Amino acid sequence: MNTATYPLLPIMVVDDEAETIQGCEFTLASAGMSHVIGCRDSRKVLRIIDTEDVSTILLDLSMPHVSGHTLLEKLSAEYPHIPVIILTGMNQVDTAVECMKRGAFDYMVKPVETSRMISGVKRAVEMREERMEYTTFRRKVLDDRLEHPEVFEGIITRNKQMRSIFQYVETISGTAKPVLITGESGVGKEMIARAIHPLSQRRGSFVGINVAGLEEQLFSDTLFGHLKGAFTSAAESRKGLVARARGGLLFMDEIGDLSAPNQLKLLRLLQEKEYYPVGSDVPIEADVRIIAATNQDLQALQRQDRFRTDLYYRLQTHHVYIPPLRERMGDLPLLINYFLEKSAQSLHKKIPAVPPELVPLLASYSFPGNIRELEALIFDAVSHHQSKVLSLERFKMHIRIHGGPVAGQRQDAPDNDAESPFSWMETLPTLKEAPKLLIQAAMHRCKGNTHAAARMLGITRSGLNKAIKRGNLSV
Repeated sequence: MNTATYPLLPIMVVDDEAETIQGCEFTLASAGMSHVIGCRDSRKVLRIIDTEDVSTILLDLSMPHVSGHTLLEKLSAEYPHIPVIILTGMNQVDTAVECMKRGAFDYMVKPVETSRMISGVKRAVEMREERMEYTTFRRKVLDDRLEHPEVFEGIITRNKQMRSIFQYVETISGTAKPVLITGESGVGKEMIARAIHPLSQRRGSFVGINVAGLEEQLFSDTLFGHLKGAFTSAAESRKGLVARARGGLLFMDEIGDLSAPNQLKLLRLLQEKEYYPVGSDVPIEADVRIIAATNQDLQALQRQDRFRTDLYYRLQTHHVYIPPLRERMGDLPLLINYFLEKSAQSLHKKIPAVPPELVPLLASYSFPGNIRELEALIFDAVSHHQSKVLSLERFKMHIRIHGGPVAGQRQDAPDNDAESPFSWMETLPTLKEAPKLLIQAAMHRCKGNTHAAARMLGITRSGLNKAIKRGNLSV
């Protein structure tokens, strides 16, 4: 893996004075922007850009050979996607206005305040990265292409939405910005986070932690570490997870359960990119990329004042939502075969034959635990398996016990009479209509398999066929 630098593309400083270039490099490095190249000869600028793409350019106006004015005009015409920040000693309104008209992103007068330079360059770099991400993602989607499909091999799917997610993950992995991964429990949020790690080409490790329920002191100690003697039991100094993940990725699961004091500490880490070990008053630079995940609705938590709005917007610079299994039931056959093979190998058994009713049966269930629940269910069934054909009894028992809404059922049923399957219906069907509707629903859920639908309805297959014929039903 290559050593990660920020920004991914270098910042170019063009000035005939070496002291100015060195000063810019020092200022930008203090804010974590260490990927900087300097150019003292304005005649070489266009040749350099032809061979090496840059994220933004800091450009002096008064230079020998080729003036900054001339360069700005050429850059705006030939490289309009690269933000150019004018850096000059001329504090003239007319000059500033003329530069902005010619396409300059910003105008700064020397000597530039540190905060002014850092904020301006950060805005330019972020705009350049957003343009790159949009262009790259659009190209991947139009070409339906994955550059590194091998990092997603562990995620079993043929779903188009999941493939779009993979393309988006490839697009955003090269930046240093945080990523927020959302979705229900068991959909594979950590697997997406782990896929980002090799794609990011960061040299450090992937370190994960579940932050739910961590008390304030334990959170600080776990993430930031402590010095010897920082508290009674601190016999030795210890590094925290941020230090262990240096140069890599820190995956923070269940971020929606983070307490208010700990949310503030995480916000400071993201904003300042530094932290204090417990017992220390000397800050340490945090060279780590944060990947956060949650199964909760963070926007709803904000409305309840349970999650900080500023932290939310810091985390969701890049947002990946993973759909639940019930929204991609086309993956069921693939997942069933994969987990059958995995379970049989783990239990040292032969892979059992799959009865044709299994897929329709599982397709009628909503899987609140998603893929993790399906894996556990299949492992349980294989562990109880005795004959050549896999029995459906363990699956049926699980669905009866864990029940819940079946796939496709409305989730906004009113609280009163919630146990009734008709509670969400505004009007009830008549007794004459009900059998027809029930048969059609069963056949739909069982994908037209009359044997499975008959078992679901508690009648024989021949009885179901007669009812379909008698009612002249369209199934």
